Amino acid sequence: MLYLFSYSDLNHSLFIFLALFFVLFYEAINGFHDTANAVSTLIYTRAMPTNLAVIMSGIFNFLGVLLGGLTVAYAIVHLLPNDLLLNNNSQHALVMIFSILCAAILWNLSTWYFCLPASSSHALIGAIIGVGLTNAIITGSSLVNALNISKILNVFLSLILSPIIGLIISGSLIFLLRYITSKYKKFNRIHMTPLEHEKKEGKKHPPLSIKIALILSSIGVSYAHGANDGQKGIGLIMLVLISIIPASFLINLDASKKEINYTKSALNHLYKYYSNNNINIIKKYNKKLHLNYSEIVKNVEKTQILLNNVDDYNILNIKKRFQLRHFLLCISDDIDQINSFNINKDEKIFLYQIKKNILRTIEYAPVWIITIIAFSLSVGTMFGWKRIVVTIGEKIGKKRMTYAQAMSAQVTATFSIGIASYTGIPVSTTHILSSSVAGAMLADGDRIQKTTTKNIIIAWVLTLPISILLSGVLYWIALSLIE
Repeated sequence: MLYLFSYSDLNHSLFIFLALFFVLFYEAINGFHDTANAVSTLIYTRAMPTNLAVIMSGIFNFLGVLLGGLTVAYAIVHLLPNDLLLNNNSQHALVMIFSILCAAILWNLSTWYFCLPASSSHALIGAIIGVGLTNAIITGSSLVNALNISKILNVFLSLILSPIIGLIISGSLIFLLRYITSKYKKFNRIHMTPLEHEKKEGKKHPPLSIKIALILSSIGVSYAHGANDGQKGIGLIMLVLISIIPASFLINLDASKKEINYTKSALNHLYKYYSNNNINIIKKYNKKLHLNYSEIVKNVEKTQILLNNVDDYNILNIKKRFQLRHFLLCISDDIDQINSFNINKDEKIFLYQIKKNILRTIEYAPVWIITIIAFSLSVGTMFGWKRIVVTIGEKIGKKRMTYAQAMSAQVTATFSIGIASYTGIPVSTTHILSSSVAGAMLADGDRIQKTTTKNIIIAWVLTLPISILLSGVLYWIALSLIE
């Protein structure tokens, strides 16, 4: 990690340090902002002591980051167009990074202060969009080309649909549990609140089987949160390093000879596929694709030439590293476009695997980055969690959560976030868990507190536009000061 500060003067090294510090600070805020999603149900059902629940959540958030992969991380990186990300002016790159981070941090701290479980993901994505749009306005370029529109649309769709899905699935689980317990009366205790259970049976803590189920589902939420939100931190650090120190981070300079050969082999297979299927591709897709077929093939050929006799990426000069990254991203986009059409299943699987092997070169993260993000998220998890816990545990419903409601919300959140992490979709843990709690309570016929619900919805609705505006204004002001 220390080698980051050996390439530049003292001021540049200081800016790199500050940028990394801001990312880690953002991730720590994310930790205590979202910890409530995993521990609130445990605390309010008395399944585990508060401090132990928070420590457990921190540990499994840490493991989630370490083992969660990088698909979500690069969904964040690819939100910015390559031209903006790889701005040759290091001052502009620093301004862009600090504008994004400051906007996301300010909104997260504001919603935390007012005890609102708003989305850290929304804030981050909105901040990235704000910088992209402002850059387009300042440079006079097309707003359509200012951002990676296809990636942003996918992210927007997931952010809108995920809370709705959470509400429906959680409510459905309650109906399922009601059906089961109607046949097996001995399980009726699962529909009690902790106070009702204590009053009826004189026991403060839930039955052992329910307690284990609540703890396991809470572990699942913590792990899934680490795997999804932790990756966003990894993506942020890679975004910082690629934009500020491109020579070292444009491509994976630590790639082994075997990994480089994977990329070469994938390019060779892709070239053969295009060559053997060129007539079909021209007939089926060329009118619909925005790229000329010959350009698609040329990108592969240029990349093959660039990698000819290369067994170590360190021998490539900075210009060739830029070219390699550009060509690989273009090839990946071409594959996505072809895969979006009605080709057979075997071809889709083939192209998916080819894309995966091609992107090994540019979608990576050093172990030290993954480790410090995991540490920041887990440390943040253990501080500042109480304000949001109270909102989720006490202020969504008119009465306290039952064991069944807590379990349904956590199981829903675990699987929803886990699937999103696996598929590379950055979703909001806060949105999914809060909507799952509301869905479980509504399915049980419990009334929702209108004031709290209204405030949460307002925060959700305002997060994107405010973070877009905030980062855009910060970016514009900072650029005005340095020019």
